[in-house]
Amino acid sequence: MLSRAVRPALKAGAAASVRPVAAPAATFATLREIEQRLKSISNIEKITKTMKIVASTKLNRAQRAMTESRQYGKTSNTVFEQAETKPLESEGKKTLIVVSGSDKGLCGGIHSGLSKQVRRMLVETPDADIVVLGEKCKAQLSRSNGKNIVLSFNNVGKNIPTFAEAQAIADQISLLPADYASIQIVYNKFVNATSYEPTPVEAFSEEAIKESPNFSAFEIDDEVLTNFREYALSNTLFWALAEGHACEISARRNAMDNASKNAGDMISKYQILYNRTRQAVITGELVEIITGASASEE
Repeated sequence: MLSRAVRPALKAGAAASVRPVAAPAATFATLREIEQRLKSISNIEKITKTMKIVASTKLNRAQRAMTESRQYGKTSNTVFEQAETKPLESEGKKTLIVVSGSDKGLCGGIHSGLSKQVRRMLVETPDADIVVLGEKCKAQLSRSNGKNIVLSFNNVGKNIPTFAEAQAIADQISLLPADYASIQIVYNKFVNATSYEPTPVEAFSEEAIKESPNFSAFEIDDEVLTNFREYALSNTLFWALAEGHACEISARRNAMDNASKNAGDMISKYQILYNRTRQAVITGELVEIITGASASEE
């Protein structure tokens, strides 16, 4: 049996143990977490705004390069249109799909759109070979159609494409052992600053050019025909790379703009939550001080 003198002390200790002492500490921890979250979101907002500014400055140069590259592609297309060139449908010959992507991300669904377009094309020609420009589309297509990839290039899309780069890629494609009846280049066509669409364009084979109905009007020798075909392939690749680069810069600017707006909305919400939580902590401390003062007076 405990003495009567000890019982009040036990009751006071029990009451103190029941009192929620951990609540203020948890509230302060929550305040620190909210403050850290606010700092991290603010840093992200600074980064996205900076990337948007950089993309905006690069977009003008990319659009100028795209406009200049279209002259290369239109020149080849004019020859093929006047010659009425059409792709051949030869049995036993494959189709080659060249995907004009890049290595950079943070630009929305621009790469996934190309991959989806290629997968739709592979439904019609499942045995087609694929040449991928850029690591992003390569990573996406390797998961679903890795066996179709015969050649890939990296370090693509870091700077504005040049004709020398397109010519080097065309040389490597020409060295592939297979004889292709059709070569289709899939690229992002620039519609405007906010939209683009994956578009395939035909790069005709040497046999298709030779069998064109009106090709004899151009008086091109057979010895020059191979060089003309490689030059036309380089023109089309340069056009596709430059147009895809402009689409990528535009998409990155839009993506960073949306990310900055979302970060601003999150900062506003967390700032309100921080203020409310801080006010609750202050109110709780005032209640404890008043309660303690009242208890001491009694």
